[in-house]
Amino acid sequence: MGFEFRKEYVKDYVAPYGQEIMHGKIALEEHYESPQWEATGDPKNETARNKEDYFEAVKARLHSADIRIADMDRNGVEMFIMSLTQPGIQEVLDTKDAVARAHEMNLWIYENYVQKYPKRFNAFAAVAMQDPESACKELEFCVKELGFVGALINGYTMKNDKNNVEYLDEKQNFIFWKKLVELNVPLYLHPRDPVPNQQRAYEGYSGLLGSAWGFGAETAIHAIRLLCSGIFDELPTAKLILGHLGEGLPFGLPRLQHRLNNQKPCGAHKKPLTEYMEKNVYMTTSGHFHTRAFIDTLMECDNRHVMFSSDTPYESLDEAATWFDNVPLSYADRIRIGRTNAAELLKLNI
Repeated sequence: MGFEFRKEYVKDYVAPYGQEIMHGKIALEEHYESPQWEATGDPKNETARNKEDYFEAVKARLHSADIRIADMDRNGVEMFIMSLTQPGIQEVLDTKDAVARAHEMNLWIYENYVQKYPKRFNAFAAVAMQDPESACKELEFCVKELGFVGALINGYTMKNDKNNVEYLDEKQNFIFWKKLVELNVPLYLHPRDPVPNQQRAYEGYSGLLGSAWGFGAETAIHAIRLLCSGIFDELPTAKLILGHLGEGLPFGLPRLQHRLNNQKPCGAHKKPLTEYMEKNVYMTTSGHFHTRAFIDTLMECDNRHVMFSSDTPYESLDEAATWFDNVPLSYADRIRIGRTNAAELLKLNI
């Protein structure tokens, strides 16, 4: 017998022999793009890396709620939390343009997805960290007026020049963290390519630059900066979400902490980084459907902080859901990771 949740939103579907479908899943890292603005940046970067026709299929889903709902119905997913695809607002060099574009994108996803299909979609706000005060105002508008459930930021923010970048642990961004805590919503840190003038290691191996490797490496060091910064001492209830099974940190952080124990202070943190990882960091399965890595994550982390996601349309929801529905878990853990953890963290009324 399969798992049951809110089947009125999920069409009948017969799973392959020996497989089950958990109905009612919630997925947190699912991306969109407005047809009016190419948020993916230079399309040549993606077409150069990927196989023929791959990016055309990605684009179709980036722009279509109907295709997404069909995918969700087929795989027992009740709700997607939508977010503007990378690099998005973080690569708009002009600050005024970035602020205006963030507001435009938030209204677009609300009007075309969340408002039309409130039982199937919610969203993370896009914010312009080029101007942290404006980002605070935009986040508050999105949470209080549009009902969004947090913010998603695509890594470091470029400002005026593509090599002039700012990270989220820097002091000018502390007011944004305070606003997140005030509103009691999380920040999802999403990957992007390494900074242009720091890509020497990838020369001759451009296929490693994006989601295959560079995304995870760049996001892991960004997350470590946050853990070291003291933000989670100043704001102990702040919540950070990482995709892709924590960008490798469940495996690498114990070694990092072991070495830091023998070094002089690194940053302003007052507690072991592993403690912040356990208390303040949440992670999803987006784009990482490998059972042994998943089990390692559960062994290293509080399973109340692990959540299902797929990373559509860059990944296949069919693959993500089939893997998750059949990975070896207890019934209680599957429901918790597939649905309950996200519903509680994001305060979803479903």
